[in-house]
Amino acid sequence: MTSMMASRHRWIYLGAIVLLVGMLVTGLLTYNQLHQTNEANRKAEQLGSALSAAGYPVPTQNQIVHTLGEDGGAVCEDPADALKQAQWNYGMSNGASGPGQRPVLSDREVVFAESIVLSVYCPDKLAAIKDKIADLKLDDTVRN
Repeated sequence: MTSMMASRHRWIYLGAIVLLVGMLVTGLLTYNQLHQTNEANRKAEQLGSALSAAGYPVPTQNQIVHTLGEDGGAVCEDPADALKQAQWNYGMSNGASGPGQRPVLSDREVVFAESIVLSVYCPDKLAAIKDKIADLKLDDTVRN
């Protein structure tokens, strides 16, 4: 009879331990997710302030958080890479395709907006991109 009682208690103890470990894992995951959300909101607010101070239109904080997250997303993935540079150059064209495509002088302010994003989300990569920006032919082409 005592062995039957001990066997029942063992299952209760094992069940309680499994339940506590499950609650611990859930708590840790929730804490990490909340920490990431707070960090993303803090950086989005910082970016919004920097863009506003520079005179740029500012997207909503939700848009910034969903686009850039806490680490800058695609913007911070090796911004000085040759492929990113080619995408930049492609984006700074007249929009035609094939033989009609021509490079244009992009607006200085549009190009410098990315350096503001990099200064908030990945400041360690800002120096490399500033060298690339310095090599571009830019002008004041957008009218206010």
